[in-house]
Amino acid sequence: MIRAGRSFRWLARRWLASAIALALVAGGTRVIQAQVTFDRLLRADQEPQNWLTYSGTLSGRRYSPLTQITPANVKNLELQWLFQTRGPAEPTEKFEATPLVVDGVMYTVLAPNHVVALDAVTGRMFWLYSPRISPLARVCCGRVNRGLAILGDTLFMGTIDGHLIAIDAKIGKPVWDVAVARPELGYSFTLAPLVVKDKIIVGPSGGEYGIRGFIAAFDAATGKEVWRFNTIPGPGEPGHETWTDKDANAWKTGGGPAWVTGSYDPALNLLYWGTGNPGPDWNGDPRPGDNLYTDSALALDPDTGKLKWHYQFTPHDEFDYDSTQVPVMADITWQGRPRKVLLWANRNGFWYVLDRTSGEFLSGKPFTKVNWAEGFDEKGRPKRMLDPTTEGTLIFPNNQGATNWYPPSFSPRTGLFYIPTWMDTYSTYTKGAVEYKEGNQYVGRFPTMAFPALRTGPGDINQRLPEEGYGAIQAFDPQTGQRKWEFKMADVTDSGVLTTGSDLLFAGGREGYFFALDARTGEQLWKTSVGGQVSAGPMSYSVNGKQYVAISAGSVLFVYALR
Repeated sequence: MIRAGRSFRWLARRWLASAIALALVAGGTRVIQAQVTFDRLLRADQEPQNWLTYSGTLSGRRYSPLTQITPANVKNLELQWLFQTRGPAEPTEKFEATPLVVDGVMYTVLAPNHVVALDAVTGRMFWLYSPRISPLARVCCGRVNRGLAILGDTLFMGTIDGHLIAIDAKIGKPVWDVAVARPELGYSFTLAPLVVKDKIIVGPSGGEYGIRGFIAAFDAATGKEVWRFNTIPGPGEPGHETWTDKDANAWKTGGGPAWVTGSYDPALNLLYWGTGNPGPDWNGDPRPGDNLYTDSALALDPDTGKLKWHYQFTPHDEFDYDSTQVPVMADITWQGRPRKVLLWANRNGFWYVLDRTSGEFLSGKPFTKVNWAEGFDEKGRPKRMLDPTTEGTLIFPNNQGATNWYPPSFSPRTGLFYIPTWMDTYSTYTKGAVEYKEGNQYVGRFPTMAFPALRTGPGDINQRLPEEGYGAIQAFDPQTGQRKWEFKMADVTDSGVLTTGSDLLFAGGREGYFFALDARTGEQLWKTSVGGQVSAGPMSYSVNGKQYVAISAGSVLFVYALR
């Protein structure tokens, strides 16, 4: 099925007149000619001028080898161009997408699902594609999108009404459009897809609507579904025994969404993905048991979707501690020998080192104040200390978690793992009655948060105290678990982190600043106001030997380079 899209007539006349889109730039002509083979994706670190996946490479590291911008000259960064969200997109929504850059052309998504191609040097728009979104679409946490994937000369995007769309990267026209899940039941796609071989991998949002989550692969050429792994196992499937309700129906509305992009290890041929909360969120009484495979790291065979191993971070979660974070691959020395690991900063307040070959638990340490659990047993299961009650239970970290979807970074140069953090925040969880109704939220009683908003309207004054929580970026050594440094912010953060080959770290936050730190020490080296909340991951690319750094804030995409 091809779903109709809207585009401006002058753009259509311009681009359909030629098979190749041309755009004049200083010093010559830029040609939109994507042709990104999977081999290029596998070797993305060898062409650092491009940013070919959501995380830059398939490893999930969000690390750029580019070195032109350094700790010595970063103070000379200045704005090169900006691109403001415009209709038919929704400028009041968060701008969460990380752009792709392919051979001088930038592709990104304006909320909720409007794809734009831009000249990466000037910001000039080549084309805009706008699919028709069903009015049945429903999302818990914003009509947003976190980005695209590319293979060959085709872009891939999930939509908030449960579709997966392939788009011609040269002219911005749909190639195919498939309906994957029913939006009226709460299914949506907000993540950037991941390309593995000839397959497009996605997972849905919707854990607050009592969906049954999944991770699925689609043929890149046709959109046909190749395999599907149900994150909530049904009768006869391994893990179903962890749903022990008397009526044996809880799994049908068990949640387990998969709304953040995974990573892929070609040497092991393993796909890594995180899953979200069980349903209902804040009252686990209707769903006794551990509730696999919610709040878990999954390792799947990308050819078949078969589960190879899993690790559950928060069994029987009643705190909404989704494990929908980017799985970060690293090769480190662990206890004297080389080890292939996954680094995972979790919403539950612990950061983990897992063996990515076997899933073996190697380490779990708190990176903020935690009181719901106290350490782990020998198999890596958390030792639960507190649960929600009908009277109310004060829990650290708060419902938003110690971190969330916004991406961390690992630098192979410094060997450090960088985590954007909500420090020492808390919520009171009170159990309340909950009943599933198709298409409605299925959550329980919303936790109360003693964490006041920094700015809530005209005339409001920031009276937040440090002991009520704050934002930070923390750097940890995965080999020792030691924290190397902490950079404090006045407000919490929804910004991802980027590190570079010159030992810089770029990030932002809710304060409305974008800044650069020394990745080895945490010293702030540069800061600029972007006038709005940063709710995206920074990225870097270069064109004609000039390095750029891009970040979205508010409803605007900002691009910086050295003056």
